[in-house]
Amino acid sequence: MAGRRGLSSTSLNLTFLGTASAQPSSTRNHSALALRLNSDVWLFDCGEATQHQVQRSKVKMGKIEKIFITHTHGDHIFGLLPLLATMLNGAGGTADGVEDPRTHMVQDSPDPLEIYGPLGTRAYVRNGLKYTHTLLGAPYVVHELRLPSDPPDGDHTSLALHAAESPNGRNIPQTNGVWSDVYHDTIVSVSAAPILHSVPCIGYVVTEAPVPGKMDPAKYIPHLKRTKTPMSVMSRLQQGESIELSDGTMLQGPLKRPGRKLVILGDTYDPSPIAELASSADLLIHEATNAHLPALDSNTKPEDTFESVEARTKSRGHSTPQMAGAFAARIGARKLVLNHFSARYPGNDDVDPTAKTIMEGIAGLAEEHYSGKIICARDFMSFDVNVPQEHAWNK
Repeated sequence: MAGRRGLSSTSLNLTFLGTASAQPSSTRNHSALALRLNSDVWLFDCGEATQHQVQRSKVKMGKIEKIFITHTHGDHIFGLLPLLATMLNGAGGTADGVEDPRTHMVQDSPDPLEIYGPLGTRAYVRNGLKYTHTLLGAPYVVHELRLPSDPPDGDHTSLALHAAESPNGRNIPQTNGVWSDVYHDTIVSVSAAPILHSVPCIGYVVTEAPVPGKMDPAKYIPHLKRTKTPMSVMSRLQQGESIELSDGTMLQGPLKRPGRKLVILGDTYDPSPIAELASSADLLIHEATNAHLPALDSNTKPEDTFESVEARTKSRGHSTPQMAGAFAARIGARKLVLNHFSARYPGNDDVDPTAKTIMEGIAGLAEEHYSGKIICARDFMSFDVNVPQEHAWNK
């Protein structure tokens, strides 16, 4: 984390690399989201062809240091092994008699690429690398978020560690129904909770530490000049510290304000278990796989109703825009991004008026339950998330 000394109001950026559900389309790739924190990059999910999407975007592959998997359905994880092979100098080995140093990697090498996910993530990566005979030139580690019904120990596979796999992968148990601070440093933390889908699925909450409040230098400089106090103490005041001047005057820096909170959900028909953890989010990313748009969608079945579409969507473990809007309202989210759309909904609404009308219709359904700002994600959409009163969206 040496590169992340602190987050400025423009240093937290989201780039959607894939916004499709189940099957990709010509305008939407499988699920993947890049969160950039200054120069560092964290991925959330890694569907098929994610590395191609990274290469087509402004996200720097070499800066990816963590990957968070919400669940092990293929459209969220099939791109992980190819990405690892590219990032970590993977290859298929050498011919007989030729030594390959990657077969003797020190497994406890510092700073491995970190992967977080549910039970099975570690086995998927290890088995995939083993049976494709893939060697890596740098280490990785897998941390699994274990449900109470999961075995607390073991790797869910009989295979031994891969040559590049760190033995320091943690099996993280739940406490009071959540996984608190699965990662944290002085600037940002990640917690998680299960959300309801057709298979075990995880929602992640990224929370920035409290940030310095807005400072008015005019309140402090006259006192510093009067007492001949070095102006360098302004940096301490900016951090919220109290300073006693030579004449006994006490100067109190501005109080810190809450940092930004991002809630990134995987597939779900009911994210209630994460509601408390997600409360007062600055940004909620929620799936909206299917919608009933009889006036806009020519593929609408004559017998469909809002109720039947919602029932069918929930039966498959997914949500409608109305369900996403209701959850955003429930947790008091300031912004809502709808994501994970059926292939029937085109992702080129920035250039196609018909697609734009459809996505506006989807946003309109969410607006029935939520009055905040709503954005429909598309591939390569990128925006900065600033402090709450200064949010700027670059669509």
